[in-house]
Amino acid sequence: MSNRKEIDTLIEAKWIIPVEPAEIILNQHAIAIDQGFIKDILPITEVSQRYKPRQTLTLSDHALIPGLINLHTHAAMTLMRGLADDLPLMEWLNKHIWPTENQHVNAQFVLDGTQLACAEMIKGGITCFNDMYFFPESCAQAAISSGMRAAIGMIVIDFPTPYASDADDYLAKGLELRDKYQHNSLLSFCFAPHAPYTVSDKTFNSILTYAEQLDAPVHTHLHETQDEIRINLESSGVRPLERMQQLGLLSPNLIAVHMVHLTDHEIKLAHQYNCSIAHCPSSNMKLASGIAPISSLVNQGVNVGLGTDSAASNNRLDMFEEMRLAALLAKATSGRADTLPAHQVLKMATLNGANALGLGQLTGSLTIGKAADITAINFSHLNLTPCYDPVSHLVYAAGRENVSHVWVNGRMLLEDKQLTTLNQTELQYRTTIWQERITATSKQSN
Repeated sequence: MSNRKEIDTLIEAKWIIPVEPAEIILNQHAIAIDQGFIKDILPITEVSQRYKPRQTLTLSDHALIPGLINLHTHAAMTLMRGLADDLPLMEWLNKHIWPTENQHVNAQFVLDGTQLACAEMIKGGITCFNDMYFFPESCAQAAISSGMRAAIGMIVIDFPTPYASDADDYLAKGLELRDKYQHNSLLSFCFAPHAPYTVSDKTFNSILTYAEQLDAPVHTHLHETQDEIRINLESSGVRPLERMQQLGLLSPNLIAVHMVHLTDHEIKLAHQYNCSIAHCPSSNMKLASGIAPISSLVNQGVNVGLGTDSAASNNRLDMFEEMRLAALLAKATSGRADTLPAHQVLKMATLNGANALGLGQLTGSLTIGKAADITAINFSHLNLTPCYDPVSHLVYAAGRENVSHVWVNGRMLLEDKQLTTLNQTELQYRTTIWQERITATSKQSN
């Protein structure tokens, strides 16, 4: 017994679903965590001989999965949830979202909105999010204060906002932020040019130069709507993906968000250049953008992750919803019930997202040596009873209300459904203040 290793935490569970290797379900196993990392995954019966944990948590009705990774969001836009619904994308943006942003978005707005988003995401089992929004330092501060992992988007667009005056200013501010926080273990950084219709070739060229120097992902909206494709054809004579190819932006570092309207040639291009895709089924449906050809992309071997998009266009940051929708839409559009089976969709929501962000060695699966980013789902609820296959239940039956515990870097952020790092009452109070301000100005403009 004296040879037992001291560790920080031991989590015992009914099932562990590591995602890597694929399709494995470990029964009655435990995860040993020390200094934020997974040290071991072993049968519960062997624990007492090998480890002396400072803390043990027994979750006898639960499944442990890798923390979910939200591959595309604009977290601070939670403060605009439900502000302007049931409108086409360009009308929604031009008449409602952008005017509200111009009037209200500042560093405090982004801090408050992102903390609200972090609270919602943690309660829904999300441990990492890839963000694209103004005042990204506020997003970084919100992630740090909540304990979440975040890929901070260094946003770039070609018109002025309260955050920056021009493309060079956006880039300079983003790079300065990266230099300031690059050693923080919770943060990574992506270049985040908004979209082909808001970013010029000159700006894309600058981004490519920096991205190659820093080996950083480039995260951009692409082929989201027919309008976007039409605008690009009128302005440059080619479709957006071909323009990206001409500019040299198609690469394993590209995270192309939406990719709804694609030709067979464009699907092959995505595979040829090893691009990653952030599939946002709820947002695409709600804005009537269309249904992305995910089964064709996956069949080609393209890395596809899942994202919620913003709470202004979704209207929820719910990765269980995105998993279920992704699976059902792929089956309905392909005409094959065996398209995108549950284990593949769970991988999309975890490891595929991590790989897209260049974080696959750190997170995305429950693997010895990786960070202890873990979500526990309580299977004792009626909606998960009976259970013949826990992976199937995670995709088709479970909801975020079944999430009980969440850890990032071995730190518990959700304990028995209660947030440990964020104050829910304070968040609701600050949100109400923003709601009143936005409501007052929208009444004036109408």
